[in-house]
This record gives sequence, C-alpha cells and structure tokens, in this order.
Amino acid sequence: MYPMLDDRDATVSTHQIEGVGVWDRDSNLLGWNALLGARRGTDDVSIYAAPARATDLSGLPPAFIDCGSAEVFRDEDVAYASAIWAAGGQAELHVWPGGFHAFEGFAPQAALSHDAVEARDRWIRRLLG
Repeated sequence: MYPMLDDRDATVSTHQIEGVGVWDRDSNLLGWNALLGARRGTDDVSIYAAPARATDLSGLPPAFIDCGSAEVFRDEDVAYASAIWAAGGQAELHVWPGGFHAFEGFAPQAALSHDAVEARDRWIRRLLG
C-alpha cells in the first residue's frame, strides 16, 4: 500500500500534488533523496529500490495496488499495474475517487475508507482462501 515506485518524478500526479496534502511532491522527493541520494533520477537506480524501472515484471506474485485519485502516487501506481498486466501478471488496482494519501487512516469513518479497507480485506481472503 502506498508504494513509492518511481524516483524519476515525471508523472502528472506528482506535479499536481505539490504543496498540498499529507504526502506531496516535496515529501516524495525527500523520501527518494533519503533513499537514493545523488543517484535519484539517474540511470544508477536499482529496480529493487524503484520498481517502476523494471522492464520485466513477469513472474511476480499477485499484487494489490491502491491509491487515491488526489495523491502523488496515482499515476505511477496505475502505470505499474498496467505493466504487470502487460507482462501477463495479476494485479488488482483501485484508484479511490477523491482519496488523498492515507485517507483511510485520517478519516476511517468515511464511506470511502470503509470501501478501501474492505477491498483490501477481500483481496487477502481470496489470495489466502
């Protein structure tokens, strides 16, 4: 949940969510810089640090990916799920309308939060069942 997948900071959503919210572009850049330092955004970044850089996603286990439509991770999460599908893999993707980063933790009583948590729980039950 809430994956940081792409250190290159090139998506539309990362530029849209700047200076607003719980985790915005500045927070994301801070996180990537803390992890990668001067390597961030260069060709010297491992796919294990930034999975969006992987060119072969075949053979991955099933993935559950969710994010809010109003968060910095939206576009990289959608692209990653699409890449999994293109490789023949299995991914369940949810983009929660109006959801900001960690909305279900900040507003657990909201209907959208209940839906998000229930979707995750159902996916785990299917996976383990």
